Amino acid sequence: MSGNGAAAAPDPDAARLPAVLPIFPLTGALLLPRGRLPLHIFEPRYRAMTQAALAADRMIGMIQPRTTGTETVGDGDHIYEIGCAGRIVAFSELDDGRFLITLEGLCRFRIATELPLVDGYRRVQPDFTPFLDDLKDSADDHLPLDRERLLACVRDYLRAKDLAADWKAMSDISDDMLVVALAMLCPFAPGEKQALLESPDIPTRADLLISLLEMGGRDILGPTSTAPH
Repeated sequence: MSGNGAAAAPDPDAARLPAVLPIFPLTGALLLPRGRLPLHIFEPRYRAMTQAALAADRMIGMIQPRTTGTETVGDGDHIYEIGCAGRIVAFSELDDGRFLITLEGLCRFRIATELPLVDGYRRVQPDFTPFLDDLKDSADDHLPLDRERLLACVRDYLRAKDLAADWKAMSDISDDMLVVALAMLCPFAPGEKQALLESPDIPTRADLLISLLEMGGRDILGPTSTAPH
């Protein structure tokens, strides 16, 4: 076949994305691409899931239940369609069989099909196609982030929630990772976390993050909030 354009080289990370993904439905647990999520695995079904993942590609999909009021869910409970696949990058197994693991977010996915249970945990066929840009390196110079406004919103929000922050760590990380870290760590409602996950790109997620922080600060502190508008 002839032509002037060269075919794009396949993305090696995309080629390694799994065709079958174990999922961990957990209320309020947000994993974003390039973010790191520590997890304490103690239920027998999720211990089995972790063991299977460690023996294979170390991949687990984090996804939120639609059911509110419980942390984990039953086998048939409804879950959101979009989650984020992460790779186990650190783990330790305790004497009683529990695991402490850290997942690093790799790529979001949409559930194409849910598969039969294995050892009590749920599995899906994930469709990564809409989210393959998650695998690309971020470009901070293309992120239109008002960092000063974002940090002012964070100060108001944390003061309203009576929470502390590591301001030195915040000052040392890049704009895109600051957005990822704040989206994952702030105690937003599950629906708000899902909206952050489903934001199409980092600038959109940053805008939504600022809106959520401003609303959260105003709800408690009132209109005297110092965050600039």
